Amino acid sequence: MTRTLGDGAACLKGRTIRARERSRLTLCLLAAVVGLLGCTPRAVAPAPTAPRYVFSWPFIDTAGLAPRGGTSHGEPVSLAATPAAPWTALQADGLTDVERDRAAILAMAGDFRTSFDFLETVVFAPPYTPARPYRSWGTERVYVIEDRGDFIALQHILVMFVTDDAGQRQGPFVQKHWRQDWQYEPRTVFEYLGHRRWRRRTLAANTRQGRWSQSVYQVDDTPRYASLGRWQHAPSFSSWTSDRTDRPLPRREHTVRKDYDLLRSVNRHTVLPSGWVHEQDNLKQAQAETSHAAAATKAREIGVNRYERIREFDFSAGDAYWRATQPLWTEVRRAWDERIEAESTLRIATTCDDSPVFMELFRYAQRFEGDDPPLADDTRAFVRQLLECIIS
Repeated sequence: MTRTLGDGAACLKGRTIRARERSRLTLCLLAAVVGLLGCTPRAVAPAPTAPRYVFSWPFIDTAGLAPRGGTSHGEPVSLAATPAAPWTALQADGLTDVERDRAAILAMAGDFRTSFDFLETVVFAPPYTPARPYRSWGTERVYVIEDRGDFIALQHILVMFVTDDAGQRQGPFVQKHWRQDWQYEPRTVFEYLGHRRWRRRTLAANTRQGRWSQSVYQVDDTPRYASLGRWQHAPSFSSWTSDRTDRPLPRREHTVRKDYDLLRSVNRHTVLPSGWVHEQDNLKQAQAETSHAAAATKAREIGVNRYERIREFDFSAGDAYWRATQPLWTEVRRAWDERIEAESTLRIATTCDDSPVFMELFRYAQRFEGDDPPLADDTRAFVRQLLECIIS
């Protein structure tokens, strides 16, 4: 069974990929999953028997509401037939509350088929018609890159194979994806304020007691949002639910929406025997020019991102990429930690000299995969210069 991936992989157009094209096409393919680039969306016309969304809009003309996401196809995958070892560890008897929380977070690591679905369910302003839903898909490995007991960092890496219009297998395409850091009873969170500003907020002892923060970072390791929540455990699932959290405009909307610039979200991560699910309850808001005026809410959106465990999928190219580029991404994380610790409020741009930050870092990362990787001092200087360019 093949699955639609998204906009970016449509760039393949049935051609055999030459080496010099691989970098551009890899970044274009990434747009299929996270909407990073402005690749032109190509609507997928639903088949006559295609099921509608459960929360579809039955009394309006939905001819123009086919999900955006593209026309390319990925390889079939094999789903895990039995619960994985992390689920078994999570269900063990005799765990303390913190140990079970840790087991739930660690159970989000592994190999997954991922699907991303977003649908507006309520529109608050005329003409009261929803935007096109968003749907995408990918395969990714989630690594535990740090575990200090009360702190766990999970890094997502995409490894994609696609079938082009001529039926030829193309890939692997490897790309660093998002990162999630989990901190038990954090003293501070680095939260989004709107208008591209973030601040470090100190938490009272009674606010953080027994709770975990989740800090989410973009593909280039720039901060995105941070929220606080509590894990709850049941025999059939474990679930963490966040406080209402402000987030910047998502990249999947950058090239298609200009009427809002803020998401106010509740995030729920639910760990299951077969993987995990990230649910979102999003309010799309247009921020006022001054802090004294209320934001205008445009729509409510639900998001359902499913991570289904797979087996016998070749993630070796992702492993090789992550090993090779460790010096860069370790330096990037270190530089951000220093700036966040040193300054309580930061304004962070998305471009440096009109070039997207993620493009600058991805190009630099490619140098580590060659025969002459950059020196540590050069990498440190490059990263700090880039941050100086985007932080104000």
